[in-house]
Amino acid sequence: MGVKRSLQSGGILLSLVANVLMVLSTATNYWTRQQEGHSGLWQECNHGICSSIPCQTTLAVTVACMVLAVGVGVVGMVMGLRIRCHEGESLRGQTTSAFLFLGGLLLLTALIGYTVKNAWKNNVFFSWSYFSGWLALPFSILAGFCFLLADMIMQSTDAISGFPVCL
Repeated sequence: MGVKRSLQSGGILLSLVANVLMVLSTATNYWTRQQEGHSGLWQECNHGICSSIPCQTTLAVTVACMVLAVGVGVVGMVMGLRIRCHEGESLRGQTTSAFLFLGGLLLLTALIGYTVKNAWKNNVFFSWSYFSGWLALPFSILAGFCFLLADMIMQSTDAISGFPVCL
């Protein structure tokens, strides 16, 4: 397996890990915990009783960015799989990289917004759902770089193939 295919395979694997972490982070209700219970993007649980969180602008932006980040990340991973599996076609990795970087940017926006909203509250601590979102960020960015580097290798190979080489 060549360097280009290894980078593409690594990008797909990194993207898969990022998507699993983003879905886990988005779907679970352990973004913050306090003495009475815990809360996430969708519900707040106090003393074992969970209820929906009333609409708040900052939280709505966080939810929208997280859902979009998951969607864009899945699309980027599917595009990466298509590039990896259809070797004969001239598919480019730049668009895949752009999708993975955009997913990372949306994820970063969501996490910063949530951090700003909750950082100064007393007796509120960030929990594992929140941290799994932060953990997904480097995987998404690294996946984007893998596809970008693989595309650069493909471009340089195409450019060099036209020159006569004498050894």
